[in-house]
Amino acid sequence: MIDVTQIRRPDDMARITTPALAQAFIDEQIAALRAQIGDRKVLLALSGGVDSSVVAALLIRAIGKQLTCVHVNHGLLRKGEPEQVIQVFRDEMDANLIYVDATDRFLDKLAGVTDPEQKRKIIGNEFIEVFAEEARKLDGVTFLAQGTIWPDILESENGIKAHHNAGGLPDDLQVELVEPVRILFKDEVRAVGSALGLPDGMVNRQPFPGPGLGVRCPGAITRDRLEAVRESDAILREEFAASGLEGKVWQYFTVVPDFKSTGIRDGKRTFDWPVIIRAVNTRDAMSATVEEIPFALMHRLVQRITAEVPGVNRVLYDFTPKPSATIEYE
Repeated sequence: MIDVTQIRRPDDMARITTPALAQAFIDEQIAALRAQIGDRKVLLALSGGVDSSVVAALLIRAIGKQLTCVHVNHGLLRKGEPEQVIQVFRDEMDANLIYVDATDRFLDKLAGVTDPEQKRKIIGNEFIEVFAEEARKLDGVTFLAQGTIWPDILESENGIKAHHNAGGLPDDLQVELVEPVRILFKDEVRAVGSALGLPDGMVNRQPFPGPGLGVRCPGAITRDRLEAVRESDAILREEFAASGLEGKVWQYFTVVPDFKSTGIRDGKRTFDWPVIIRAVNTRDAMSATVEEIPFALMHRLVQRITAEVPGVNRVLYDFTPKPSATIEYE
C-alpha cells in the first residue's frame, strides 16, 4: 500500500512550463498509477474544476473504465455547473459518471454554522461520507482519487486554512488515496491538462474551491444569501466574457457577506446585503495581485447586480492583494 500523503514535492523539481516537461510528468504518473492501482477500481471526486478534471484525464488514460467518477451537487456550485459537468464528462468524455444531488443534506448540516474552519470541515467530511455511500454501492472499489495540489498541502501544514483535499479518511472507509497531481502548482496542473488534450475552456477555467460558494457566503449560510452569491457570480462571469477578460484574469468571483446596509430603491428605504467583487491574478496561488477592472465594466456590474439580484443594494470592489488577504474569503 502506497501512502500518498507522504509524497513531497522534490526541492530540485523543475517547474513544468513546457509541453515536453508536462508529457514527461504524464508518462511518469501513468506508470505510477498503473503500478499502484493494478486491476482494481477507483472512485474519483469529480467537481468539474481544473484539478479533478486533470486527475480524471490521467486516470482515464492510465486505467480506463476502472475509474468511476462521482459528481456531488452540494448546493454550493455555480449557476449551471452541474449540467455542464454531466455534459462534458458523461456525454463528451464517456466517463463512468454518477451524479448525486445532496443539496439539502449539505445545507442542513451547515445551517447556523459561522466558523469558517468548521464549515470547511463539515463540507469536507460530508463529501467523504457521500463517497463512502457511493463506494459501498459499487463492487470492488479500493481507491479514492482526489485533486489535491501542492498549495493545498502547504496551506494546511502552515495552519492558514483547512483543505477538503488534505485530510484523512474516516476509519470505516477502507480505501487507499490516489493523488496524482499533489506535488504540482496550479499553473503546472494546467500545463499537464493541455498536454493531455483537455479542452482549452476546461484547462484554463478559473479555479473554484472544493467547498464551493460556501466560502463566498461568510458566516452562517442561508439559502437566500447563497442564491445572491450564485446569481451575482453568473452576472460577473457573463460581463467578464463580454468584455474579453475571460481567460485573461486568473480568478474572479463575488462574495455576499453576512451584514446589511441602508439603501434606497423606488424612493423607499432598503436594508440589504452588499456584493463584493474580487478579481486577482497569480501564477501559483501562493501570492496574488488585484486586477484593475475598467470603470465602464464596474459601472455595468453595479447596474446589473443591484437590478437583477434580490436582496442586494450595494456593490464593492476588493483591492487587497495576497498577502495580506487570501484569495478566498474563508
